[in-house]
Amino acid sequence: MTDTKPLPTAQMASATYRVPALDQDFILGDAQRGLRFQMEYEKAEQTLRNWGVRSTVVVFGSARVREDGPPKDQRRYAEARRLARIISEQDGALSPKSGIRDNVIATGGGPGIMEAANRGAHDAGAPTIGFNITLPHEQQPNAYTTPELTFQFHYFSMRKMHLAMRANALVVFPGGFGTFDESFEILTLVQTGKMPPVPIIFFEEAYWRKIINFDALVEEGVIAAKDLDLIDFVDTAEDAWAIIQKKQRAKS
Repeated sequence: MTDTKPLPTAQMASATYRVPALDQDFILGDAQRGLRFQMEYEKAEQTLRNWGVRSTVVVFGSARVREDGPPKDQRRYAEARRLARIISEQDGALSPKSGIRDNVIATGGGPGIMEAANRGAHDAGAPTIGFNITLPHEQQPNAYTTPELTFQFHYFSMRKMHLAMRANALVVFPGGFGTFDESFEILTLVQTGKMPPVPIIFFEEAYWRKIINFDALVEEGVIAAKDLDLIDFVDTAEDAWAIIQKKQRAKS
């Protein structure tokens, strides 16, 4: 009489038996952080390449701005929306050449100024990118990013990298800590030569002059006077677009 062989139930239920790519406990482990970095880079990179996105115009600004908010909010929202529409209609996002799209509007994908910019591109019928980030208080993408170009990142550093690496221009609307963090990251990359010179435009000069004393940075010797040449100030969408055009023509 032969003994009945046991089934390998325990073996198959063991975490070590899971295929590594399907094992969330393994993938999310501390030792795999580098692998997760690579996956966050590659997923967005491959998608953007498949869409032919060669360059972007990045728009930063406060998530707290509301279309139906106080008059200053309404104006900021409207200007961001109009600027994104102008860029999308008149540049390479709407009409790709040989499958290549240039100056595609890209934002952090959330509400406020981000929504306004994505909405302007959406109004034009152009693709538009949302680089969302997971936050303790769940952030949802706005409804105007192109679904296939709506990403979600865990790491701020990788999100910043994707915001910067294709940027043909940066337009910074009034905002708080997040806007400061992201815009000064790109400003530093350009200042130090880690990124090619691109138009860096601060929208609503009175706001930025009030919040940051740029001239005092020169007076204190912590930046060079020529570093201020990296920045332009505007008060209308049309002026921002004119600067982008002028500086891009100068590069070509």
